[in-house]
Amino acid sequence: MFEERIRHSGLRQRVCRPEEAAQLIRDGDVVAISGFTRAGDAKVVLLELARQAREGRRVRIDLWTGASVGDQVDGFLAEAGVLRRRLPFQAEARLRGAINRGEVLFIDQHLGHTAEFVRSGSMGRPDVAIIEATAITADGGIVPTTSVGNSAIYARTARRVIVEVNVAQPLALEGMHDIYDPGPRPGRRPIPIMRAGDRVGDTVIRIPPEQIQAVVVTEKLDDSRPLAPPDEETRAISGHLIEFLFHEVRVGRLPRNLAPLQSGIGVLANAVFAGLADSPFHNLEVYSEVLQDAMFDLMDLGKLTVASATSITCSPDRLRDVLANLHRYRDKVILRPQDISNHPEVIRRLGIVAINAALEADIYGNVNSTHVLGTRMMNGIGGSGDFARNSYLSIFVTRSTAKDGAISTIVPMVAHVDHTEHDVQVLVTEQGLADLRNLAPRERARVIIEKCAHPRYRDLLRDYLRDAERLGGQTPHDLRRALSWHLRYQQTGTMLPTAAEASLVPTGD
Repeated sequence: MFEERIRHSGLRQRVCRPEEAAQLIRDGDVVAISGFTRAGDAKVVLLELARQAREGRRVRIDLWTGASVGDQVDGFLAEAGVLRRRLPFQAEARLRGAINRGEVLFIDQHLGHTAEFVRSGSMGRPDVAIIEATAITADGGIVPTTSVGNSAIYARTARRVIVEVNVAQPLALEGMHDIYDPGPRPGRRPIPIMRAGDRVGDTVIRIPPEQIQAVVVTEKLDDSRPLAPPDEETRAISGHLIEFLFHEVRVGRLPRNLAPLQSGIGVLANAVFAGLADSPFHNLEVYSEVLQDAMFDLMDLGKLTVASATSITCSPDRLRDVLANLHRYRDKVILRPQDISNHPEVIRRLGIVAINAALEADIYGNVNSTHVLGTRMMNGIGGSGDFARNSYLSIFVTRSTAKDGAISTIVPMVAHVDHTEHDVQVLVTEQGLADLRNLAPRERARVIIEKCAHPRYRDLLRDYLRDAERLGGQTPHDLRRALSWHLRYQQTGTMLPTAAEASLVPTGD
């Protein structure tokens, strides 16, 4: 087994137990690991570090990743008090609690930026990089597993590298990766990707073998999560979006196979893509961050011809099926570093149609993707900003209400802004679709209220806009009331006013 997976004879001499590898991590270190949305993350060494910390070892680290990693890794490290600082994205409840209590400092970054900061030196360099691999080649090349993420830049810049060779990941993954580094500024090379399926780099991460100080053999699979099936609301959102895209084709603004598609991660994003199975579109291409269940379903149907991303993040059953049948996808799937999958140059060149999720949006099209009630972090901005700012079409989707209707996701003013009105062209809820292109703020407000807001909140939004317009301004707001819906929810558990409150709403006169 070692010879098949660790083909470099010198590195076979550095195989050790997780307990020994964890000792390479020192108190105060910056530890950078592989992993993007729970795919291909380094697992066993950090779990061992958490165990040692619970047993009394004093160790606090800064942890850098590609995006979220497995719940056990982030959760156990947070519970053990190991984490001092975390970036650039997370999605684990125990860690989220520690962040919102101020116990862990969280830096929320655009996922396409992290590698740039490391490459320039503005973030410093990792003390330790831990990279999950399918294999190590005879010349020391690291073959990633189900994600690339920031693995390449972390391995190249770290002072010490630990490789976790995961024998549970199939060797058939070898050759599916495309590792390209444009180099430092000035004189940086262009990224020669002209179509979503272009391969422009190497299939392995190359670093000097002597930089690898430990190799740990593991067989722990990715910590994947089930995905809820589409429901009536998500099917309605998907239907509105497909109708809109079909109209764009009819008027000649998109080709018949659309443009390369990008999607965020999660139940809503997966459900939107699932709707494409019954759409009139064929020969689709994806240039995105994450490949979820619905994208592989579209490949199986012959509707999706190529999918470029930085990770494979499927539900448990679908992941097992994909990994067992990689021969079906080898000529369709390309896994790249996230600074390439999210790079503005490529996104602009390909004319991406970007579809991302919002927590809430306001009547002018500003979007909050990260903070509940303006202060409590959920997961992070992820790659949504990379795509929203640079795509041909920037689309945000959300249900019109949350918490059984107690929260309207369409509000007078968002409590936190991640994507300004300048980067949001289309907004979709189960109620309808608002095409915001070439509209002034007052026009945008009316379209969003009438097309996207839930009927229960529509009159309240109309009243707010009417009174705000009386106060004047390019983007009218009544600052006394702009965040009153959020305050009401904090105080009463619903954004809906009582009858007595409704009668006291000021008119702006």
